[in-house]
Amino acid sequence: MFEKLKQAVCDANIELQRQRLVIYSWGNVSGINRKKGIVAIKPSGVRYDELTPDKIVLLDLQGKIVEGNLKPSSDTPTHLELYRNFKSIGGVCHTHSTYATIWAQACMEIPCFGTTAADYFYGEIPVTEPMAKEEIEQDYELNTGKAIVKRFKTIKPMHMPAVLVANHGPFTWGKNPDAAVESAVILEQVAMMALGTVTINPNSNQIDNVLLDKHYLRKHGKNAYYGQK
Repeated sequence: MFEKLKQAVCDANIELQRQRLVIYSWGNVSGINRKKGIVAIKPSGVRYDELTPDKIVLLDLQGKIVEGNLKPSSDTPTHLELYRNFKSIGGVCHTHSTYATIWAQACMEIPCFGTTAADYFYGEIPVTEPMAKEEIEQDYELNTGKAIVKRFKTIKPMHMPAVLVANHGPFTWGKNPDAAVESAVILEQVAMMALGTVTINPNSNQIDNVLLDKHYLRKHGKNAYYGQK
């Protein structure tokens, strides 16, 4: 059942390791079949070199397992909350990649300093508010998702396919699992470049809005002209 979805999610998770964004069993990628309301996600604690499509867990949007003998990722409630609220996304990725996590642990947004970031993210990468004691002690993973949704109240998820969870790490998304991983790869590169920028010049200014618009919209706007048709 949903073999193509399970294969896509398995491949996307393995790509995280290929891209050196995860070690051991850290991180997870999920995907969704919107027509059926079924989510496929990596099982909890399974190392990437042991991951196969038959180990991918299928759930509905309320978290009920519909196929699989393994426990789903502990971050599943976060993924489900994002799918329930961000209707345009088809894949979610979570890592503890080094540079993005540095910014998350500092509870700082990643400034958009140049065109590299502007090609993928429409402005600075947002960070959530630190979670309260009650939010951590009860339904922590669900409340992580709610914190992300709250931060995106005035942000379009597909214009900004990444977020930093304060004191935790990054979540990214896209139209499918592969795109969610691509967002994670680009986010890590942007985070590294931003850290280098403020190291060289702590007073660096963010990109001018005209240049931001030019680079983002030429790839993602209605009149985009980057790439092949």
